[in-house]
Amino acid sequence: MLNYFLKGEKGTRLRFIGMLLSAMLVLLSVFTLTQKGLNFGLDFTGGYLTEFTTSQSVELKELQSFIAKNHNGEFELTAQGNSHFQLREAPSASTTANSLDWQSAVTQNDDINAQVLSSSYIGSQVGDELFDQGCLAMFAAMIAVMIYLAVRFEWRLALGSVVALVHDLILVLGLFSLLQIEFNLTVLASLLAIIGYSLNDSIIVGDRVRELLRVQSNNVLSPATIINNAIKSTLTRTLITSGTTLATVASVWLLAGAPLQGFAIALFTGIVVGTFSSICIAATLPELLGLSAKNYEVKVDAHTQTLLDMP
Repeated sequence: MLNYFLKGEKGTRLRFIGMLLSAMLVLLSVFTLTQKGLNFGLDFTGGYLTEFTTSQSVELKELQSFIAKNHNGEFELTAQGNSHFQLREAPSASTTANSLDWQSAVTQNDDINAQVLSSSYIGSQVGDELFDQGCLAMFAAMIAVMIYLAVRFEWRLALGSVVALVHDLILVLGLFSLLQIEFNLTVLASLLAIIGYSLNDSIIVGDRVRELLRVQSNNVLSPATIINNAIKSTLTRTLITSGTTLATVASVWLLAGAPLQGFAIALFTGIVVGTFSSICIAATLPELLGLSAKNYEVKVDAHTQTLLDMP
């Protein structure tokens, strides 16, 4: 099989090399997830969430340094606007004394003159429930996708699309584990969006492969050539769609601020690896499993064949 790919067309060799690279990245992601895990946010771990405004514009770094002097635990400060801030405290750090100390400091300081808008506590039980419901939603989406693919495609193409989908999710989770980016509900929502986007790319390529296999039922062209032709005919459409979507997500990443940064990073990564996997996995794995034009030949029973052979 290795010689078949290495001695084949240039496109076939590139797809095979890409699939090997994807396998290595998946193994690396799984290793990272088992060693470092995910950096769950307060949505899942629980803790205090406090929102406040300042009377004038204050630099985020300066405000963070000021609060750190009056806070003994770990916290995360994000800017919602020029004078609107949000502070998150982990359960171990969100003690009453800590909350009173830093809140008194920012409200009594004349240069900051902050006003607390709201302060709420998310319990660990609520976080566990949110995590369970999020995982259940992702599992339900995966089951729906598998049923759809089983109905729409021959099993080899369907399996290739499912493997590409799982590959995309593992790589995104591996990136968040490697960089220890906060994993919260918005990131979980982006994973559901990635499922839909990755499926869309795989279906575009799979549909074209199926159409060309039906046309080439006389086996004039090899399956590798047919798949390469299918990828070439859909590549422009795929790149334009992915490019415009990436431009939109990049704008959210750069301009929407910290609350949506994790969402944008996950979606940006998912679109890139989803486009890659639709070519190197969703189209290549069926070829490894023996996909050919024979799988789409119309089977005729003996009686019908006799009628067709009659002059």
